[in-house]
Amino acid sequence: MSATAATVSRRPASLTVLRDYLTLTKPKVQSLLLLTTVTTMYVAGDPSLGLVFLVCLGGALSAGGAGAINHAIDRDIDRIMTRTATRPVASGRISPQAAIAFGALLGCASFALLALTVNPLAAALSISGLFGYVFVYTLWLKRSTPQNIVIGGAAGAVPPLVAWAAVTGGLSGTAFYLFAIVFFWTPPHFWALSLLMKDEYAKAGIPMLPVVRGEDETRRQILLYTVLLYAVTQLPFCAGGFGAEYLVASMTLGAGFIYCAVRLLRSADRRWALRTYLFSLAYLALLFVAMPLDRLF
Repeated sequence: MSATAATVSRRPASLTVLRDYLTLTKPKVQSLLLLTTVTTMYVAGDPSLGLVFLVCLGGALSAGGAGAINHAIDRDIDRIMTRTATRPVASGRISPQAAIAFGALLGCASFALLALTVNPLAAALSISGLFGYVFVYTLWLKRSTPQNIVIGGAAGAVPPLVAWAAVTGGLSGTAFYLFAIVFFWTPPHFWALSLLMKDEYAKAGIPMLPVVRGEDETRRQILLYTVLLYAVTQLPFCAGGFGAEYLVASMTLGAGFIYCAVRLLRSADRRWALRTYLFSLAYLALLFVAMPLDRLF
């Protein structure tokens, strides 16, 4: 076989490995986290494109590192669930040791990048999100309590704090309001998905709320947290952080989210669980986009 032919034959395998390592970083999950990062930066001030790039890169490295380590830790339950059985570590294409080393390398790179090019506070907050996701959520809460996503959701709410610290060098009340919005958004978002995945979680022995407390209670909790979320989203306006444009957006989007939650409560139809889950994704994206637009106008 010629050298050229050998290179061609190896190329698909190399691409597969690269794709698997990219999968470890959970890029789909990261997209929403990065959106909250960018929009928060423009709420906090007028950052340069270079700063936005560095913060997004640091955030992507940190979140990717957490995702890679999560793949390694959860490989046993991932093998059981149909949705996750083909993941790189669960299927044996990447070893747990390699995934953990890759995740740790990404985490260290994120901390070094942010500490050296942005500021130490942003770096510390970013790495705290990684530690929270790995040690608090994945290793402790996920397999032990149906409140796992409530407490563990704090890790996913860190990006606005990182973004604010990157632009201003500190934290303010508005930054914590944005943290709280993502924090209270996480349970209804994830519980809507868990209604769709109830049997999978039960098979894997994960005490998600629908498995432990039942679907009816999960629907009630989704509505409760959606109403709480609506109230929390009004706090930045009440504190003077945003104006009328944000108020209209938060009220409109909140009303839509509550409508979905009410319909889900009244109906056991899986379609409303899916609609609520999909709307929750659009809700957070549109709400955070409305924030810098409010400052602009």
